[in-house]
Amino acid sequence: MTRERFVDVEPGVRLWAEERGDADRPPLLLVMGALASGLAWPEELVALLAEHHRVIRYDHRDTGRSTWAFDEQPYPISRLAEDAVAVLDAFGVDRAHVVGMSLGGLLTQLLVADHPDRLLSATLIGTTALSTTPYVRPDGTRVPAEELPGPSERLLEFWSLPVEDLGLDAELDHRVEHWRALAGDALPFDTDWFREQERAIVAHTGHHTPGTAHALADPSGLLRTGELAATEVPVLVIAAPAEPVTPPPHPEHLAQVIRGARIAEIPGMGHALPPQVHAPLAREILRHTAAE
Repeated sequence: MTRERFVDVEPGVRLWAEERGDADRPPLLLVMGALASGLAWPEELVALLAEHHRVIRYDHRDTGRSTWAFDEQPYPISRLAEDAVAVLDAFGVDRAHVVGMSLGGLLTQLLVADHPDRLLSATLIGTTALSTTPYVRPDGTRVPAEELPGPSERLLEFWSLPVEDLGLDAELDHRVEHWRALAGDALPFDTDWFREQERAIVAHTGHHTPGTAHALADPSGLLRTGELAATEVPVLVIAAPAEPVTPPPHPEHLAQVIRGARIAEIPGMGHALPPQVHAPLAREILRHTAAE
């Protein structure tokens, strides 16, 4: 059974949210990346997780059916983590397993650091560590965190293009090409599948206007070096070998700086959730949540 609702997180700001699965099962909150609706968590993956969990997903502010009001009510990136807590509160959830992808992985680290009492476990996908701790290579040499590799040149060039509204079909073309760049080159790319997913997101949102709010939000004050090094929250890091945004060794770095974190690799995965990764990703998440 699927149940939808709106969550008032502050005056003038409402978030769309949905829960799926038996309400008596352990809650699992899905936190998506920047400028992405909660519907970017694919239906098949949500269904697999909902076989064992009460799955909650939601639209960040300035995405999907949530309030778009950044120009009138600007906020820092850290506020998005507090929105996640507000969603848990609205559903009456004291503690949840939390899975965060991309920006959602940064927000999940903030929850690990600032609200550990609200988490049963955390899973991080396609993200970087909110830590200044250097990465230690297998040979023992140390690499400053700020010198770890960044996004691919292909993505940086794509992100430098101006944000324009050229109509629905052109916007869908643009989004599909973005996913092609994000997915990496290891798995066959299903253009039709990604186009239908984005078409569903546009229908859910009610318009195809590209979002920019999260790119403009203040990213300062996110480091949590000490808190992550001392956490008691069980953390799983998903390693994606074809990842073009946070390429290796970012997963290994996360596992080094977050106390007790372990790594699970999803073969062929990049910075996207195509059908080929749904079953193996769900299997690793469920193995992690079942252990806690």
